[in-house]
Amino acid sequence: MDVLKKVPVREQEPKARATNFEEVCYGYNQEEAMEESMRCINCKNAKCIGGCPVSINIPGFIAKVKEGSFEEAYHIISESSALPAVCGRVCPQESQCEGRCIRGIKGEPVSIGKLERFVADWARENGIKPQPAKEKKNHKVAVIGSGPAGLTCAGDLAKMGYDVTIFEALHEAGGVLIYGIPEFRLPKQGVVEPEIENVKALGVKIETDVVIGKATTIDELMDEEGFEAVFIGSGAGLPKFMGIPGENANGVFSANEYLTRNNLMKAFRDDHDTPIFRGKKVAVVGGGNVAMDAARTALRLGAEVHIVYRRSEEELPARVEEVHHAKEEGIIFDLLTNPVEILADENGWVKGMRCIRMELGEPDASGRRRPVEIPGSEFELELDTVIMSLGTSPNPLISSTTEGLEVNRWKCIVADENNGKTTKEGVYAGGDAVTGAATVILAMGAGKAAAKGIDEYLSGK
Repeated sequence: MDVLKKVPVREQEPKARATNFEEVCYGYNQEEAMEESMRCINCKNAKCIGGCPVSINIPGFIAKVKEGSFEEAYHIISESSALPAVCGRVCPQESQCEGRCIRGIKGEPVSIGKLERFVADWARENGIKPQPAKEKKNHKVAVIGSGPAGLTCAGDLAKMGYDVTIFEALHEAGGVLIYGIPEFRLPKQGVVEPEIENVKALGVKIETDVVIGKATTIDELMDEEGFEAVFIGSGAGLPKFMGIPGENANGVFSANEYLTRNNLMKAFRDDHDTPIFRGKKVAVVGGGNVAMDAARTALRLGAEVHIVYRRSEEELPARVEEVHHAKEEGIIFDLLTNPVEILADENGWVKGMRCIRMELGEPDASGRRRPVEIPGSEFELELDTVIMSLGTSPNPLISSTTEGLEVNRWKCIVADENNGKTTKEGVYAGGDAVTGAATVILAMGAGKAAAKGIDEYLSGK
């Protein structure tokens, strides 16, 4: 065994997986997980814990994997995380826990994410559940949104003994885990649904098809229905566009709509009556994880796919693993390229996109070098579909129907990052509704912090 290198993880072959929606990565089996766990040196001052937004006791659970005590490993993880099988698959471990692993100084860091995934999958397959609260508290808390922030906040509060109800606007619980992340990265029936059932097993109630701001309001929940505290984890589902000519043409999607139709409405399946236009030549504008998800989905629906991104590969915000998988599967990267117009035919359907080449200038406010147009470098891409993946912002419905709730100029709710406290008493918020679009694990960290804040608030009452 080479202690400087990770135990390799098995994956579907690129040519095969580019034609199906089955999970790309197979994860570790028992022997591989135990072998990888041996690489952990069990640091006394474990920097990996500080890199985890939900502060999992990483050396603690890995020590149990070494021993083969997988149930104990699961309970250690469950003390901190409500969604370990999800996090083991979609967390950017390379920039968080694994990014701080001491092993990574002279070799490759311990494969913490794959070990977490193994433990969570083993627990699910063996019927192991998280442990519910021993004592109940006589306080009702409402959680708005059943995405990663809402599920984490609800799960933590339930473990503390609170009576928690989640209100979800869509017909299925899970938020971005269900509608945003594709099946080939995060299986819904096999992974997401059992994780949600585990949260419900803690005593959390989930009511779907309830649009807060329409069906009822936060004020009504608190004044009329007896909820003493509310957590807003409603995400950021409002897509952004470029504002270039031709953006209203038929065949232009937001990545949000495109992925929702495929994931939640099963448009990729021939036996479902929610079809989506299957383009033959597709451009995805953007370079984040959502752009990679949309591009890889379009590829699986039979298209030639281009990622159009105005900076270089070094600046791509997507995870290295996602970019690597996209390239392996045959997605074309048009980097240092920016769209200036979407071209439509006489019937209003996309027929192409006019783009301009870019070069990198001086750093901007984000610290990344600002892309600058190269005069005279315009060219056309022949296309029939354009997917805009430029980020999202929170839907203003909740904030506009709640008195005393402050938002910033981006329509994000203003909340204390340490405890989720907003400007309205008893109301807390976290995740994308506060930060704008970010990662699953950062939303979970915010949900966890808010659960602690709510507990302190209600204990004080």
